[in-house]
This record gives sequence, C-alpha cells and structure tokens, in this order.
Amino acid sequence: MSADAPDNTPSPSADGVDIVTFGCRLNAYESEVIRKRAAEDGLSDAIVFNTCAVTGEAVRQARQAIRKARRERPGAKLIVTGCAAQIDPAAFAAMAEVDLVLGNAEKSAPGAYAPPAQGAEPMRVRVNDIMSVRETAGHLIDGLKDRARAYVEVQNGCDHRCTFCIIPYGRGNSRSAAAGEVVEQVRKLTAQGYQEVVLTGVDVTSWGADLPGQPTLGQLVARILKLVPELPRLRLSSIDAAEIDPDLMRCLRDEPRLMPYLHLSLQAGDDMILKRMKRRHLRADALRLVAEVRAVRPDVAFGADLIAGFPTETDEMFENSIRLVEEAGLAFLHVFPFSARPGTPAARMPKVEGEVVKARAARLRAAGEAGLARHLDRQVGRMLSGLVERPGVARAEDFTEIAFTGEAQVGRLAAMRVTGHDGRRLTAVAA
Repeated sequence: MSADAPDNTPSPSADGVDIVTFGCRLNAYESEVIRKRAAEDGLSDAIVFNTCAVTGEAVRQARQAIRKARRERPGAKLIVTGCAAQIDPAAFAAMAEVDLVLGNAEKSAPGAYAPPAQGAEPMRVRVNDIMSVRETAGHLIDGLKDRARAYVEVQNGCDHRCTFCIIPYGRGNSRSAAAGEVVEQVRKLTAQGYQEVVLTGVDVTSWGADLPGQPTLGQLVARILKLVPELPRLRLSSIDAAEIDPDLMRCLRDEPRLMPYLHLSLQAGDDMILKRMKRRHLRADALRLVAEVRAVRPDVAFGADLIAGFPTETDEMFENSIRLVEEAGLAFLHVFPFSARPGTPAARMPKVEGEVVKARAARLRAAGEAGLARHLDRQVGRMLSGLVERPGVARAEDFTEIAFTGEAQVGRLAAMRVTGHDGRRLTAVAA
C-alpha cells in the first residue's frame, strides 16, 4: 500500500476532455497516457476518472466525484477506469451517471476512446482478466501536463499477496518494461527539458525479475545514469524494504544524481503484525536497511507508509510502530487507517474498534510531524538545490518542500539558502 498521491482534481485540455486522477504516481503517469490516447481517438466533451482501490475511502471519493461531474456537466461523456474499475466494474456500470467502464489493460489501448463503428452495438463495459496481461505497454509520452518532474513507468503489477492489499487484483502480476525502452524514455523526457525523472510502478524494486537474465533495479538505475548523462536528477518512487539490491546500494553511494530519498513500504513496526500482513521483512530488517543506507549516503531522508489499526493490533503492537518512526528517523509519513478491502484475508481477521483505529492514526501522524520537524531542524542554514515546482515552492534533493523568496524559474533547479522552517516545509531564499 502506497500513497504517492496526485491531486484528484480535473486536469482539462483544449478539446474539453478532463482527466481526474486518484491514487498513486503510476496513475498520474498513466493519466497522461490516457490524455494522449483520448486525443488520438478523437474523444471530446468527456471526463475520464482514473480511479484508485487502495482503500474503501478512495473508491467512495471516486463515486462522489462521478456524481458531482454529472450534475455539473450533464452532456459530457463520463468514462471510469483504473484499479477500482478493474476490480469491481459492475459497481461503476450500475451507476446511471457512467457511460463507459474501461479496465486497466484497456485504458491505454488504441481505439479505447473512439466511438463504435457505424451500426455496431456500443460496449458499456470493457474489462478483461488483468491476470492474463503479460507485458507492460511501451508507451512514450512527450511530457506531463503541468508538472515540474516526469514519471516513467518501469514496472506494473505485483506478485506478492499482502493480506490487506487488493491492488494485485487491479494491476495483475508483476511485469517489467525493457531497460532499453526505459532509457529511451528518460532520454526523451530529458530532451524535453525535465530536470528530474521519477521511476515508478506498483512494486518498483521487483523490476527485472521477469526479464531475460533477471537484471536488478540497481542495474537499471546505473544504466540510466550512464547513458543519459544530461539528466540532472533521478528519483525512485515507493520501494519495498525487502528488495534493495547491492547495485542499488552502490548507486546510492556513488551516484549524486540519484536523489537521496527513499520512501519505504513498511506498513508496521511490529513483527507479529508484519507476519499477519504477510510482509517479507521484520522490524529489525527495516532498521538495518536505514542504517546501511545512511552509512553510504549520510544526506538521505526516509519516508514510509504505515497502517494504523490493522486487525488484531494491540496497544503494545501499535507502540512498536510509534517507536519505529523515531528509531528509523522517518521524516515523511503516509498514514493509512486500516480499511478492510472485500476479498482480502485481512478483511476476515478480528477488527480493531473504529475509534481506536482513528486515534492510532492520529498518533502516527503526530509522530510523523515530530519526525519531520527534527528533519527540518537539521537543514536550517544549509545551501540546497531545489527543483521549482511552482512559483515560490521547490523540492530539495531529499524531497523536502521549500517555500522560497526570490527569482527562480518553474521546472528549473536553483540554489537556495535555508533560513528556517514552519514545521511543515523549509523557508529559503533563492540564491
């Protein structure tokens, strides 16, 4: 479970096609593929909802957005795709507001958004078995609308079956994009002027396991940095702590263009809960990993996904997760109150009372805020390089947000002198 979440606000285009994105960075990337495909197919006056299924709340928000869109644009064609549509197409097809439901494999296919041939019966639901998909689409895009950085899909799907997670049933089994295609896309995006590229996927650290010779993510990173020397910054999205390979560790040590930020899919800090989640690491593994990375890259910052109130979690088990935040020096937390997803083993486990889950999530967020404050304190007085995301806001190499004064162009790198922080982000002056 990961929450690299873009804004779920409509992103309009000149032809009247809006893309509403929920969920992860991979969805954000795929929304740009959808935008390109819809334009090629001649779609107009439509709203495409690229949904997320990681929590029940994500599904609820998508359904709410669909109903609102129908009220505000009664004549527009409403198309629903993404993980929630893949997992439960019938539920969206039953909504009177919805005109078309597309699966995850279908949403980027040629002709997906084209009108049916003359005389043909329109299919309202086009969702195939995602487990039958064996390839990651080799789609190249020229850029990402209104974003300072670019995302490259290197992998899709997941072979693991964590007891709380429904996503493999929305994305299918793990499959990797060929290294040559990835390098070519990074080169193309860099030529477009992007200063930072993020490698993204559902389970990024599993990249290469299904390719000839089983190359590793670290080998892919090294290849990109070698073959695209003009790329200033390469970043990884959320990664699994159980799968960091020696080549990736060497890149962290030797390659300053690989950004010093790792967002870890930890989920909990208690061994029994980790076992019941069917995770592949234990508490000591997580602490060992952050220590090993810090030993080779002292300027690294860590974020993590953590679930509050997993079934059977006692107060003592939860305290282990609270302590992990400080012991691991986590600066950026994505906290999820446990949300039972029908069809997963965790949905059948003894539940923690709702108010307790809510209170534990609040405590985890507070621990995360304290961890972020400690991290920000250490940056005051330093000179940092910031990627300007929008006027007055930049992102440091270690992913820290910077509110700055002075002149710096959106989408470019700028030197910044840190003057302080407000507990949430650094304040700085562009040099």
